[in-house]
Amino acid sequence: MATPQSDPSLSPLRTVAVVGLGTMGTGITEVLARAGRHVIGIDISEAQAARSVAALETSTARAVARGRLTEQERADVLARVRTGTDLTAAADADLVIEVVPESYDIKHQIFRELDGVVRPDTVLATGTNALSVTRLAAASARPERVLGLHFFNPAPAMKLVEVVSSVLTAPGAVAAVTDLAIELGKEPVAVGDRPGFVADGLLFGYLNQAAAMYEAKYASREDIDAAMRLGCGLPMGPLALLDLIGVDTARTVLDAMYAESRDRLHAPAPILKQLSEAGLTGRKSGRGFYTYEAPGSATVVRDAGTPLDGAALTPGRPVRSVGVAGSGTMASGIAEVFAKGGYEVVLAARSEEKAQAAKARIGKSLDRSVGKGRMTAEAAAATLDLITPAGSYDAFSDVDLAVEAVAEDLEVKRQLFQTLDKVCKPGAVLATTTSSLPVVACARATSRPRDVIGMHFFNPAPAMKLVEVVRTVLTAEDVHATVREVCAKIRKHPVDCGDRAGFIVNALLFPYLNNAIKMVEEHYASLDDIDAAMKLGGGYPMGPFELLDVVGLDVSLAIEKVLHREFRDPGLAPAPLLEHLVAAGCLGRKTGRGFREYARR
Repeated sequence: MATPQSDPSLSPLRTVAVVGLGTMGTGITEVLARAGRHVIGIDISEAQAARSVAALETSTARAVARGRLTEQERADVLARVRTGTDLTAAADADLVIEVVPESYDIKHQIFRELDGVVRPDTVLATGTNALSVTRLAAASARPERVLGLHFFNPAPAMKLVEVVSSVLTAPGAVAAVTDLAIELGKEPVAVGDRPGFVADGLLFGYLNQAAAMYEAKYASREDIDAAMRLGCGLPMGPLALLDLIGVDTARTVLDAMYAESRDRLHAPAPILKQLSEAGLTGRKSGRGFYTYEAPGSATVVRDAGTPLDGAALTPGRPVRSVGVAGSGTMASGIAEVFAKGGYEVVLAARSEEKAQAAKARIGKSLDRSVGKGRMTAEAAAATLDLITPAGSYDAFSDVDLAVEAVAEDLEVKRQLFQTLDKVCKPGAVLATTTSSLPVVACARATSRPRDVIGMHFFNPAPAMKLVEVVRTVLTAEDVHATVREVCAKIRKHPVDCGDRAGFIVNALLFPYLNNAIKMVEEHYASLDDIDAAMKLGGGYPMGPFELLDVVGLDVSLAIEKVLHREFRDPGLAPAPLLEHLVAAGCLGRKTGRGFREYARR
């Protein structure tokens, strides 16, 4: 047996025992063995241990086939792994990582047994993401040697590892495990002990709200998932991700988060309990929010909730020409999109000069597309020729669809809709691109509220595929059908939602951003660690603070206020730090300072 190191921070942690050989335990075993560690895999079930070894053999064979391992390296990896069913096999381990079911009783029993098996200097790590590391440590005879080591699934691919300290954890143990994580090729983030830690703490609140949104029948599961993939660049929609994680696992994590925070945003949506107790736990059972080909399959199959294919039941109105009101970035982007779709576009602003400047901006955008080989010079010229600038909204007299993209101010929009009501011909569809204001308020400013609908494009409009199609209680069926048909022609993906604050994307995105700010306010984690955790652990294209500075802190605060006012949920109240930064004029990249500082251009 190796002699204990005098300084635990210098422990090489060469031999590691992994207790629990499910999907996560097997993945961690592979990561350790491929990094040269000797691994003792322990599971109460001999059959599960055998399945784990088989999975490891398959995974490493795949790595050889892809040229990531040689046959000799694969043989060496497999030789470094041995399995058993008795915890006494961990006697020689420098580090033990348990990844058994999320139960205090089970984990306490493991730690008590390990106390009688391992050396005094052995570090004990829990892989929990839902339970208190402090409570688990307190049940051990060596609480200073207990910490959390939270890998993300699939462990071989995911770079993030959260290293979780309790108030009892010795700094040397934290240092040793942090060094190990780096040697494994991972990016460790140091966090304190609270349910969900950083990544899951932010992620599961968002997933819970998505489940509640679906349960309320506000939008279909397909539209919720498409909105977050296309509107935020996420690798998976929230309901598909819940199925992957396991509906029962999500419920357990949220229960633990709510027990600590008492924040209604963390109270598990009732549908999570209903699905869990019915055994509909997601992919692993073959059915959750979606239905799968077989248990464990990733292939979604049709079920009673799958939308019908084919044409809409109600045909839309014919659209030949489109009017776009506004002269800013959003208006010019939308006008470009319609022209690329073959529509004749009238681009109207408050003056001829502003309209001409907006058309010039479109010309530059089209030139960039030509330069990147995305379209020919002839196609760009033909597209630009379809756009007619105008200094008055009277030019909308013959358009079939009028889309406003003016300032996000309700009174400004209401006045514009009053004007559109007077100048647009009967039967023209009137659309607002608002992201946070009530569409019905725009509709009521006209004498034809049945013709008014929301078309929320995302910035930059030429690049972003998503359009949120927002019906009010007054919108006519053929108006809705018209907008969906137009979206198909301009190659956008429409998602249907009702007229309430935030629609789909902002209603799910901004509470997540607000919760990230609260983590910083509470000194739980740094900006950099939170951004890294969400990019590496959640697959987000940008961390929350990067995104807030890009969106603009003033814009973000306005949306948070709208959500809080509409839903009256204390958990949606804007974080005070966000309000303070806006009051100080620190609005993000556009002012050179937000959550971070930026070089002036």
